[in-house]
Amino acid sequence: MLSVVNRVLLGLVGLVLAGAGAVVLAGWPPFDGRDDVLLSRADRTRWRDTGWWWPAVIAALAVLFVLSLCWFLAQLRRRRLQEVLVETGDGEGALLRGRALEAALLSDTESLDGVERAHVLLRGRRTTPEARMGLALDARADPLSTLAAVRADALERARASAGLERLPAEVRLRVARHGAERAR
Repeated sequence: MLSVVNRVLLGLVGLVLAGAGAVVLAGWPPFDGRDDVLLSRADRTRWRDTGWWWPAVIAALAVLFVLSLCWFLAQLRRRRLQEVLVETGDGEGALLRGRALEAALLSDTESLDGVERAHVLLRGRRTTPEARMGLALDARADPLSTLAAVRADALERARASAGLERLPAEVRLRVARHGAERAR
């Protein structure tokens, strides 16, 4: 979702800047003279005596700054869990790469009957990871039995191997696309 918002915002900002640059470079009105400026002296001083003008400008710029800062910080946030803390019993623990646990979970899930393709993403904290899974099921697969197998086999094996008390998961099921079959 965030990547879609990023693309749309960057596209809009790019279009506005490209359009403004084209207007200025082409010399279209109101910028058709050599000495034309974006804001004339009269425009810059028109609202000087009005009491609401500068607080409104400062508030608008502050809102723009806060939104830009939130957008920037959202880019720095990691979407994928980098490591999982495995309890070893000696009080120290060990670190397991998140991608390794994802790959093991993916392999176990794709080997189940009825699963054509799968996608696994670990999120959350390193002590309490959460799995997000997307499964493309075969057209003849039973969703309830496939979901039960994912829970009992793949998720339970991943939870036990990582030494986690629990491994919550969000599983999204859909039917995989396939070509039409011909009757003979």
